[in-house]
Amino acid sequence: MDAMNLRGYSAAQRSVTVLAALLCVAAGVIPDSLSAQRHGNNSAWRLVWYDEFNGASIDTTRWAFDLGSGFSADGGKTFVAGWGNNELQCYTRSPANVFVSNGRMHLRAMKADSAGCAYTSARVKTRAADGRALFAQRYGRFEFRARLPVGRGLWPALWLLPLRDGYGGWAASGEIDVMEARGQTPSTVLGTLHYGAGWPHNTYTGKDYVLPNGGSIADFHLYAVEWEPGRMRWLVDGVAYQTQAFWWSSSAREGGQGRAPLRTSDVNPWPAPFDTPFYLVMNLAVGGNFLGSPDAATPFPSDVEVDFVRVYERRGGIARVSPRGPGKLPGAAIPR
Repeated sequence: MDAMNLRGYSAAQRSVTVLAALLCVAAGVIPDSLSAQRHGNNSAWRLVWYDEFNGASIDTTRWAFDLGSGFSADGGKTFVAGWGNNELQCYTRSPANVFVSNGRMHLRAMKADSAGCAYTSARVKTRAADGRALFAQRYGRFEFRARLPVGRGLWPALWLLPLRDGYGGWAASGEIDVMEARGQTPSTVLGTLHYGAGWPHNTYTGKDYVLPNGGSIADFHLYAVEWEPGRMRWLVDGVAYQTQAFWWSSSAREGGQGRAPLRTSDVNPWPAPFDTPFYLVMNLAVGGNFLGSPDAATPFPSDVEVDFVRVYERRGGIARVSPRGPGKLPGAAIPR
């Protein structure tokens, strides 16, 4: 509430305005006056969810924690170490690794002092351990204001995952990377979509963005995705640097794994998989296939600092999307 500008109001008006806003927030409604403060009075977007990290600790009604050195796949039958990317960290919920200070959430990577993990770090999400949505949304504008650590082997990411794997395992149900970066290339960030069939027949498309004027991820930037039916747009500090309007999803499987689509009936209706609610994820990984391991010069501890997270929906609702899809299918020749 401290972001509201109430200058020029009488004491009585301020009291009524603040009380009304508090009641709206308690009821899960963001008043238009507060939404305008967040995204401009003439915006096409209406604020529906946010965290400004103004409390003394992590709000566990909004954020849950991924823990450990990997995840279980195939209904818990298989443990995938290194989070599928040969990463080196174990995630914890320790205040040493994840905490709020001075209005910012910190995700901190540290050298580990216990056997089993070379590093500890943190990964938070808006999906509870039992699968409940603390927050998830289909379509809208998703934005993160953050500054990121610099150093070889540091891998910060701000991203979205499907609340339910309705089209199948990763990446048949999709993944939206709002921003990820390699700590050794601090002038560049990436925005990526993951989709296709289930692993190992998944694919991805994306684009790098070089921060202008010698900019660095070590400074605060506003990273955003505007997601509409059949189209996604990536922005940094209000500058749109890529739009994607083609992807695909197949639930076909063979031998317990994803299979490449062989015919049009293997491809889920457009705009799958990006037509279901997704939840938010923020993390700081260490090492892995994407960027390699830290070296002697990599600073530890290193932090991702998140100033705020805000999610909007488009005023007036979303546009209709054609059921015919993008007009082409993966592969050179798929039988019809």
